[in-house]
Amino acid sequence: MTQSLGTLMRTFHERTDGAIARLYADLGLPDYRPRYSPVVRALVETGPMTIRDLAAAIGVTHSAASQTVTQMRRAGYLDLRPGPDDARQRIVHLTGRCRDALPLIEAEWQATALAIATLDAELPVPLADVLASALQALDAHPFRDRLFATAPLAAYGDRRGPGGRD
Repeated sequence: MTQSLGTLMRTFHERTDGAIARLYADLGLPDYRPRYSPVVRALVETGPMTIRDLAAAIGVTHSAASQTVTQMRRAGYLDLRPGPDDARQRIVHLTGRCRDALPLIEAEWQATALAIATLDAELPVPLADVLASALQALDAHPFRDRLFATAPLAAYGDRRGPGGRD
């Protein structure tokens, strides 16, 4: 039996992210997760920002960014401070602990880019190109629409409410 696409994607992600997480643990940051790096890089590049702006900067939902910020805050990598104009607004800042780890985080990011380049050299098409093309195709024709266009589900019809898009 061949693995499904979902299983293949999860396995790939587990192998790559798992290797990076183990690298951080081996180098003295056992609580640093690979998913933290886009947040750190955005804050280094742009400076402190709201969670909403951070979500937009790294291309995730507000909920996903908020969850990551909460995890990073618990680990001591981020701090939340009141906004300058509105104390209810929370601004995300890097902590001293995170700034101290920046050289290692940058080195890992560069090493990951080089490792992906060696992987891409072994593939018929660069992996990022395939994924970007797949996401563009899903933007044009969402996966749910594709599901209901298949013979096994066509008889059931798409039962989303008005304006429902996935």
